[in-house]
Amino acid sequence: MSFARTFRTATTVSRTLAARPSLPLRTALRTTAPIQTRTMASSTNFLEAIKKRRTYYAISNKSNISDERIQEIVKEIVLHVPSSFNSQSSRIVVLFKAEHEKLWDIASEVLKPIVPEQQWATTEKKLSSFKAGYGTVLFFEDQVPVRELQKNFPLYQESFPVWSEHSSGMVQFATWTALEQEGFGASLQHYNPLIDQKVKATWNIPETWNLIAEMPFGVPAGTPGDKSFKPIEERVKFYGA
Repeated sequence: MSFARTFRTATTVSRTLAARPSLPLRTALRTTAPIQTRTMASSTNFLEAIKKRRTYYAISNKSNISDERIQEIVKEIVLHVPSSFNSQSSRIVVLFKAEHEKLWDIASEVLKPIVPEQQWATTEKKLSSFKAGYGTVLFFEDQVPVRELQKNFPLYQESFPVWSEHSSGMVQFATWTALEQEGFGASLQHYNPLIDQKVKATWNIPETWNLIAEMPFGVPAGTPGDKSFKPIEERVKFYGA
């Protein structure tokens, strides 16, 4: 920076402080809008979206948005949700309409021979409620990048599979919350590993992709159940505040 430019900058700061002597120097040098107010507004919207996310078992085969918009949402989530060591191991498959129904037919075919006869009616009803939806998001974790990290960083090799599932959990949560912001209801299911092989064969899924969870979604056809909370004091602690 030239001497003249430095002098002009110093003069400007000096005049600002002279006009407002109680103004901290770091604030005087800022030219942006108040960060605290903007942050509070942004976090409030985010927290409201989290609160709105609920488990919906009763869903319909209707959608309020286009399939293209759903695809855009999922792509943005997969791109921007963090992963350990930037492994980017999360994989998603979205099934719409008839393909979605096929998944729950597979689940029914796999489960019927192994579910006790006296329990089948309940299981069948549950599977039918998922099939009644508009689509299903399948969440996978690719083991190739996980194994590469285990090889390159042997000190943490036992932790990488766990951290991979942490990333998957964030992708699941972000997808769930985003879908419900668009007017969908959704729930998180775990019929893996029972359905894994048929799913991979039906949709040509790589063997290295481990199925983690299934999320059927659709416009709500009912209301979510009551939600209870344990005392927050038992779950959160603060120190130094």
